[in-house]
Amino acid sequence: MTEARTLDAARGIWLAFVAALVLLFPAVATAQEARFGDENIAVELRSDGPPVPGETWMLALKFTPSSSEWHGYWSNPGDAGQGMALSLDLPGGWVAGEPLYPVPQTLVISGLMNHIYEGEHAVLVPVEVPADAAVANIAPITGFVSYLACTDRICVPQDARLSLSEGGNFRAWRAAIAPPLDSVAGYEIQRDRLRVGIPLPAELELGDLHLFLADPQIGGFAPQYAAVQTYVREGNLLVAEIPLRSLAGQEGTALPERIGGILSLGDGQGLRFEAEQRDVPLEGVKPIRGPVDIPPLWILLAASLVGGLLLNIMPCVFPILSLKALALAKAGGDEASARRDALAYTAGVVLACAALGAVILLLRSAGEQVGWAFQLQEPRIVAALFVLAIAITANFLGLFQLPGMAIAGGKPSAKGSFATGLLAAFVATPCTGPFMALALGAALVLRPIEGFAIFTALGIGLALPFLLIGFIPAWRRKLPKPGPWMERFRRWMAIPMGLTVLALAWLLWRIADGFWLTMIGIVSVLVLALLASMGQRQAKGLGAERIFFAGIVALAIFALSFVPEPEAPEVSSSQSIHEPIEFSESALAEARTSGKPVFVWFTADWCITCKVNEQVAIEDWETHEAFSRAEVITIRGDWTRRDEEIASFLAQQGVAGVPLYLWYAPGGDAQQLPQVLTPAMLRDLAEQASSPRSE
Repeated sequence: MTEARTLDAARGIWLAFVAALVLLFPAVATAQEARFGDENIAVELRSDGPPVPGETWMLALKFTPSSSEWHGYWSNPGDAGQGMALSLDLPGGWVAGEPLYPVPQTLVISGLMNHIYEGEHAVLVPVEVPADAAVANIAPITGFVSYLACTDRICVPQDARLSLSEGGNFRAWRAAIAPPLDSVAGYEIQRDRLRVGIPLPAELELGDLHLFLADPQIGGFAPQYAAVQTYVREGNLLVAEIPLRSLAGQEGTALPERIGGILSLGDGQGLRFEAEQRDVPLEGVKPIRGPVDIPPLWILLAASLVGGLLLNIMPCVFPILSLKALALAKAGGDEASARRDALAYTAGVVLACAALGAVILLLRSAGEQVGWAFQLQEPRIVAALFVLAIAITANFLGLFQLPGMAIAGGKPSAKGSFATGLLAAFVATPCTGPFMALALGAALVLRPIEGFAIFTALGIGLALPFLLIGFIPAWRRKLPKPGPWMERFRRWMAIPMGLTVLALAWLLWRIADGFWLTMIGIVSVLVLALLASMGQRQAKGLGAERIFFAGIVALAIFALSFVPEPEAPEVSSSQSIHEPIEFSESALAEARTSGKPVFVWFTADWCITCKVNEQVAIEDWETHEAFSRAEVITIRGDWTRRDEEIASFLAQQGVAGVPLYLWYAPGGDAQQLPQVLTPAMLRDLAEQASSPRSE
């Protein structure tokens, strides 16, 4: 919190200083006399030969810094700075056009991004000369320009009275100007993100991309210049996405018909574009920049299949192992029944995974920033799981039987195996195990049909052990035969399900307020009482149990939907021994400019793998001491409740969920760490980072 306040104060001082300088410029321009001079960045006004009637006469403002530490600014300076203000004294009827700029560069200081020019550069100014202009005896062309010269530490205003002289390296100056795109681009705003669709030839090679927007405000939004921009491409279309922030008091402001800017292609190359307001779809486009390369589809499908298979042994899936154990025991009957139950269970798992994947892909195509296990960020869904876990625990204890479905106990059925598969996949979603991160991350940016195939492969992997046992008699014969032990085993399995109830209760306490918890408790007690009543009816052999059970389910759904959305409680960063900074892209950018190593971890209260890693490796005092010696800056992203900035950042890193651990060496790029951490791993990274600093 202290670093955040310091950063805010530094930004406030910087912006106040720049604002004061901006207020000076109108007075300077009005006076038309140089008050500050151009000592730090000298300026000259040059012409490309004499003017010709009826043609465009090109002038140039040549800027020359006195040393390499000084830089100037583009027309839109970014988060701070000031663009050029120019006035020319031209003969009547002569019209100066919009200045033409080279491709700017980026500079991030204290989390603020500036659009700058380093070294000598020239801004061209086209002048339309009338066809009847008497160019032989024109008066000397003069003008006035004011601008800002800055280093990394200070900024000073500059101005100069201009007098035109002929000559200069116009060939090089013209080559440095970003040429205009020969077709109109499109733009739209989806929630808090700007999408710009730029038509580019598919064969054009792209370097380090960056989109410079000429408009500092688009409707009621302003660009977040320091935020990470994402790019996707399909054929002749390049789509850029830029995060936006809402401007207070300007909600509902109409969007402009057109916006403009410069697309930097890297190495000083770029294109000048204009974009009109229209739909810019993301369906079918592929990522072209990111921290990880996208492997071929067959590798992603294999990774998803293996990841689903490994979910069977991941700690976050442990609560459903009891259901699988009972389902495996039921497979000890005749071969036809075993195959039927195996197929039904597989169908339930695959259907659940495919449906969740389809929902995620649809929401993302509509502009929602969601990822794997997004449903557990919704309190009502967590509450529904809580009530469901209570019901399953009661079922294991023999309080009632599920009519016609037999998830546990009773006569085996295809419906029971199908329901078990649905539940297994749904409860497994909080976990992102090995091999899954890359596959599911790619699924969010590939073609919808390819992404859907990856989610389906995940379901097949999760169901594969039970499917093989159902179709391989030799494996099935090794299972214990059905008997009275199954009833005792079922009751013992109430223990892990009871622990699941406690875990979900803890999660509800973390994401909801006291009133909401009370309401969910009342609903749970009511449902449990009704299920006990149904169990008594079943023991007496009374009919209509399906109608009774359907009424209980309908009542629970109605009650949960009726409870209003809870307020998220405050979660203090003091719960970590590292006292991490709350994640934001600007906070990460600021930390990376500090010259210190940075450790970023993304977690959620519903992610058991995350909590295990935190207890074993992150919240370890030896790790804390190693981080302290290396002056590691720690940043934590809590994804327990939905956070679109975190979801967007996870997608940029090529992952679909948590946990995610990133290590930034001083001045280096992100190093993605394994999803299973050890204290030695983090200590070694800290020691490697501190060694050069101590030498």
